[in-house]
Amino acid sequence: MSTTPTSSNKKFYPTALALYFAYFILGIASSIMGQYKTEFAKAWGASTLPSGAIDVSMVVSVIAAYGLGRLIAYPFAGPVSDKVGRRVSGFIGMALYAAFFFGMISAHSMWFAYGVGIMNGVANSFLDTCVSPSVMEIFPNSASIANLFTKFAITVAQFVLPFVIGLVATANMSYKAIFIGCGILMIIDAILVLILPFPKQAGKTPANGDATTAKPKTHFSAASIASILIGFTSSATFMIWLNCNQELGISYGIKDPSVLQSFYAVGATIAVLLTAQFIHMGLKETTVLILYPSISVVMLLLCYFIQTPVILYIGSFVIGYAAAGGVLQLATSTTVGFFPDSKGLATSLVMIASSVANYAVLSLAAYLTKATGASAPRMIILLNVVITLIGVALAVIVKRRSQGKGNAEAAKA
Repeated sequence: MSTTPTSSNKKFYPTALALYFAYFILGIASSIMGQYKTEFAKAWGASTLPSGAIDVSMVVSVIAAYGLGRLIAYPFAGPVSDKVGRRVSGFIGMALYAAFFFGMISAHSMWFAYGVGIMNGVANSFLDTCVSPSVMEIFPNSASIANLFTKFAITVAQFVLPFVIGLVATANMSYKAIFIGCGILMIIDAILVLILPFPKQAGKTPANGDATTAKPKTHFSAASIASILIGFTSSATFMIWLNCNQELGISYGIKDPSVLQSFYAVGATIAVLLTAQFIHMGLKETTVLILYPSISVVMLLLCYFIQTPVILYIGSFVIGYAAAGGVLQLATSTTVGFFPDSKGLATSLVMIASSVANYAVLSLAAYLTKATGASAPRMIILLNVVITLIGVALAVIVKRRSQGKGNAEAAKA
């Protein structure tokens, strides 16, 4: 099948651009709270610790509410996208993101902010179930690559954000200026989504309720369930590393462990570009789902056995590449392939698994930290190895079943 875009698809390119831009703002939304913990804690009346520092624990709790919001909304967001339309799902997500940006800077209590944090997760859910299916429908011959670039939009935003923060500080402007700017941009994007055309959805019931239209069937096979569960394992791999590498860096003698984040981000960005090229050249998505987590396992083990700063710099880049560089997006694309008439539902299922991972594995990591003390950072590496190995096993199931299906179709032909 040719991958050359047809003239009919070109009219949807502005729509795709608007959707990718929404993910750019999403990337800022998912990172900016952590950059202003002290400012928000003061605004919400946080107490001062004996050390003289502001207690920012309530801000961490609000950031965690994001995961709760995703879990609440995904069961509804997918059906809205499939049955009501991608446009509606996207508009809801963008409108809620605008409300998040304006609401967070208006909050004067932790509990009000917690509600806004939940709204952040709900917004993410509706945007996910619009953007991923939509870009795959706009670029049907390069669906996996199109979905990979949602990750690219996020990583570019996370690269740009530190520079924006620096400019705001240099201009002696309040941090609220960034929130106001992002809120306005998201409102403009939401208006564009209402105006721009969207491609026809496969399996969507016509407005006239034509009874002859077949109702989409959802069949869960071992391979489709394995593909969904990769949403858990792939998210766990990079979430554990992202949230626990600071303590590991300190224990290995790194004076400024925040530098590890830069190596991680560079790896993730390069991965999206290279993986898109590899897939364009013929590399199967199911192969990537096996190869990249396998690379992560090897790197994690090296970081466990080689206790030097250098290995963590290398490890951060490699984990960024192999774990955070699009495996979750490819798992979503693969799952959508099992449910072609329910793309929104398929996206929801993978992201529900991802949301559970965000909460469960970090809670387990917190328990290990409390139970094992100084040895916790290395114990958490072993936890990550086990989860990532499970992800490799799940990917093997997906690949074998996909090959079997492909061979059966070839035999029929």
